[in-house]
Order: sequence, then C-alpha cells, then structure tokens
Amino acid sequence: MASFSNIFKIPELRRRILFTLFILAVYRVGVFITIPGVNRVEMGHVVSKGGSGSFLGMFNMFSGGALEQFSIFTLGIMPYVTSSIVMQLLTVVVPKLDQLNKEGEQGKRKINQYTRYLTVIVAIVQSWFAASYVESLSRGGAEVVADPGLGFHLLTVVTMTTGTVVIMWFGELITENGIGNGSSLIIFAGIVAAMPDAITQFLFGGSASGSGLSVVIIVLLIVGTVAAICYFERAHRRIPVQYTKRQVGRKMYSGAQSYLPLKINVSGVIPPIFASSILMFPAQIANMADAGWLQEFSSVLNPIDWRYNLIFTILVIFFAFFYTSVVFNPVDVADNLKKSGGFVPGIRPGKNTAQYIERVLSRITFAGAVYLSVVCMIPALLQKYMSVPFQFGGTGLLIVVGVALDTVQQIESHLITRNYEGFAGPKGPRIRGRVAARPR
Repeated sequence: MASFSNIFKIPELRRRILFTLFILAVYRVGVFITIPGVNRVEMGHVVSKGGSGSFLGMFNMFSGGALEQFSIFTLGIMPYVTSSIVMQLLTVVVPKLDQLNKEGEQGKRKINQYTRYLTVIVAIVQSWFAASYVESLSRGGAEVVADPGLGFHLLTVVTMTTGTVVIMWFGELITENGIGNGSSLIIFAGIVAAMPDAITQFLFGGSASGSGLSVVIIVLLIVGTVAAICYFERAHRRIPVQYTKRQVGRKMYSGAQSYLPLKINVSGVIPPIFASSILMFPAQIANMADAGWLQEFSSVLNPIDWRYNLIFTILVIFFAFFYTSVVFNPVDVADNLKKSGGFVPGIRPGKNTAQYIERVLSRITFAGAVYLSVVCMIPALLQKYMSVPFQFGGTGLLIVVGVALDTVQQIESHLITRNYEGFAGPKGPRIRGRVAARPR
C-alpha cells in the first residue's frame, strides 16, 4: 500500500493519472449517447442475438459496447488504428514518406497529420455502411431506425466521423498529458467496462456453459492465460557485452561486463490490435452491405471460422516482425556498442555484430509471434465449444494485461526517478512493460 500512496505524493504523476481517468470517463459517457433516430433497445437485441463470437460481438467489444448503443462513438479508435497501419506500411514503400520519417520531429508531425486525414476518410466510409446496415435491419422488421433515408445517412456519417475524431483526440491527449498509451488505454477501457456484464451473462444467462465443471475449466484457462501473458511480456534474451579498458585523463578504467536485453515480444499487443483492425474494416463493409457475394465474404471473416483464424494468425506474425523492425534497428545498436568500446564476445564489432543481433532477434521474435498467435486462438476455441464471451478470450486478455503492465511500468518509472520505491519494493524485481505503441 505504501507504493500506491507514493503515487499521490508526486504532483506531476498525480495530475497525469487524474487527467487520464477524466478523459476515459468522458469517453465512457459518450459511448451511451445514441445517434438521433435510432432505437437503442432494438439495436441491443440485434447485437446480443449475434453472440459474442460473431463479428458484431467482436466489433462491439473493441468499441467498448458502443455498437449496441449505436452511439456517436460506435466506430471507436479502430479507424485511427487502421490509418496508422496504412501509413506505417506506406512509410516503408514510399520514398517520400520514408524521407519525412527520417527528418525528425517535424517530419513525424506531417505523417501524423496525414494519418488524421486518412482516419476521417476511413470513418466516413465505415459510418456510411453502418447507416445502411441499421436501415436494412429496419426493413427486416426490427424497427431500429425511425426515419430512414438520405437524411439519416448524412446524420450518421457526420456524428460518427466526429465521434471518431474526438476519440482520436482523446488518445493523443492521454499519450501526451496522461499516463500510458492513449489508443491502447481507450481499447482497454472498453474491454474492462464490458467484463462485469459478460461475467453475469456467462454465469446466470441460462446456458449450459455457465455451470459446474465448465466454469472451473474456464477460470483455470483464464488464470493460466494471464500468467502466460505476464511471463512472455517480461521475458527477454540477454546478449553478453564486454567493454574494453579505457583511459579517462590519467585514470585507466577496467573493462566492464554487461548484457543487451532483447525482449521476446518487442511489439507487445500491437500485432493482434493491428490484425483485428485490418480484418474488421472489410468485415464491417461486407457484413453491413446488401450484396449477396459480400454476405458470403462476411461469413469467412467470422471470428470463430477457421479461415478467419488462419488469416488472423498470418497477420499477427507479419505485424510482430514488421513492428519489431520499426522500433529496433540492429545496425544502430551495433554502431553504438562499437563507439562505446563494447563488443559481443566471439563476434567482431560492426557488421558482424549487427548480423548476430539481427539473427538472435529474428528467432526470439518468431517465438513471440507464435506465443501471440496461440494466445489469440484461445477465444475461437472457447467460443466454439463453451460459448464463452469474447472478453475472456486471448485477444481481450492480452490487451488488458499488456496495457496494464505498460501503464504500471510507466508509473513505476515516475516513482523510481523521484527516489520512491516501485510496486515491487526496494529489493523486488522491476516491472518491465512492453514497448509503448504510439501510432504515427
């Protein structure tokens, strides 16, 4: 308890935490502001009929329950995440964007601006299809929309796009003035807010899955999954580094021994978030369109379908390697070691060291990608055989635990830099969070 009380002794840290909680509270209030002309009760029935394992259930989870309210925040932060993915990929293949990225802070500001413009475009497209979808529900007898037509389409596009821009702004405010990564915390808040209701429905919803031995098995699987996530998020490979003797003035300092820590999962929760965002965009358009071939296509993108899980796994592995290559450059690390007089025993400094680090990093990144894929496959199995809500699947737990570890690590860093004890105490191990995911 002393470690938690120390948080409020630091004015800056206290201000950041309270600011983050305030922004998240405003976001949660906005989730319940329904777009005019929509019957939220009927919309809630439509989403609940789809089940937690359906596309609607997954979309509702990432939107923090905004879909069943059909609120101004229905699209959530996902258009911004999708745009960030596209811009990062274009930065690799488009020379002009790559040059901007290397220009420092000013170039990154321009890329961020392009990302915002693309977010607006993606939000307009998604909101138009969302309006068409709820109108189709009204034609089917659900009476979700009171007055369908062009006016409703325009109103939905304007309000949803504005809501997405506001959420994007919230995320940037938290990242700059709060604690933790804003975009990840918004997704985190939505999943956590839905967990109590998911527990109630699972235990008292009247299904066979919520009784006896099944509950015990689910609890053990959840605890085991959380333990595995904590282990792999903190695991790293140590590369030994030896420093040569050096003379400073008239004093000769002996060579020191150290190590270079390489995290097994450098990318953190970014791969599953990116993969889900990439698949949700075409799935939303296909699921909410009237064309028959698009309806057939939407069945492939069902979260419990083996084809969806195969594509999802491939994307998770791809983004694990892609994001690792973005945030970690073996050549720069090898050059820094060489300049500081350090070397890996048995490896020549410079190019050979860079190749060695890259080889080791590729192997452990593959292990981290496999770990992410296995954890994210858990929800498909639980939903298919035990009807477990999506919030208790691997993706939801991975995001919750990963973001929590990252936020706690940032809080602990503030405590340690001001000579306060961290959460682990003066002799305990330090909490190592994942790499913060800040979309460009």
